[in-house]
Amino acid sequence: MTEHQRVMSNRLDIDHSEKEMHMSQSIDSAPPMPGGLTRRQFVRAVAAAALATTVPAALTACGSKGAAGTITVGSKDFTEGEIISEIYALALEDAGFTVKRSFDIAGSVIATALEKSEIDLYPEYTGTALLTVLKAEMETDPQAVYETVKKQYKKKWDLVWLDMAEAADSQALVITTKAAEQYGIKTISDLQAHASELRFASQGEFDERSDGLPALEAAYGAFDWKEHTSFNNGLKYEVLRNDEADVAPVYTTEGQLVDDAFTLLEDDKHVWPPYNVAPVVRGEVLDANPDIEDVLNAVSKQLTTKGLTELNAKVDIDKQDYEDVAAEFFDSL
Repeated sequence: MTEHQRVMSNRLDIDHSEKEMHMSQSIDSAPPMPGGLTRRQFVRAVAAAALATTVPAALTACGSKGAAGTITVGSKDFTEGEIISEIYALALEDAGFTVKRSFDIAGSVIATALEKSEIDLYPEYTGTALLTVLKAEMETDPQAVYETVKKQYKKKWDLVWLDMAEAADSQALVITTKAAEQYGIKTISDLQAHASELRFASQGEFDERSDGLPALEAAYGAFDWKEHTSFNNGLKYEVLRNDEADVAPVYTTEGQLVDDAFTLLEDDKHVWPPYNVAPVVRGEVLDANPDIEDVLNAVSKQLTTKGLTELNAKVDIDKQDYEDVAAEFFDSL
């Protein structure tokens, strides 16, 4: 389950969605690490070098309401949040930290938990921080959004955004690959031009939300669908598979999207804000343990949207435990 699925019916009042990457492709296709090291060896080497320069007293200064030297990692209460937080926790443990897990925190309160030092860090999404936490104006440039939330979190709460990952869980439209190939559709502009030949499966609220169909039509023009029907959100992929519709709104890391029967469309006019994931850490904890930055940044570099989708699929579709999925991913680094 994604956070979008849980809260998007009142999204700007609560939170945004999340998930992340699988590394089976990283071993073979990603560029080699320095000195011929494996990715996991590289993470360990970075962590070891950082820890070697950290005075022992620093470890006793970190941790929230836990034992000395303990880093408390939080997670939001959905699959993707659990997976990413567990990966970060494993990386910290591998670097020599003692880690306390405080998972399944409601998205509406997790930022407050960090601010109040109930947890030390958790993975957050740039779009969520911009729109839900900071309640700032819409922005669609990923780097601009990241720089805004990084600056404002530090200024307001002494919370530090580490490097953001390529992985992003954003609003999107999906089309059946059959229809995409039949009409040559790759972008939402292509979709708008062929809307009269296609059946749209909405979930009702998408038609009314300001960031839903109204936002699309403001940017792309009217969508004159051949058919426009509302279905329960949980049925959308079944509806598409059963040839009851051709197009539906989705979120970019939903596990079902590993199926080649579905094609995500490019938002070529950038209607939707980015939701890149990044660790957010309490400033005093990072000051006491600056090596945390290198450890987690090394992991975030390996998180991709495609990989997150695959990890989510293992939990939500294949019914594996998120701890096992996270461990398998981390062991592949």
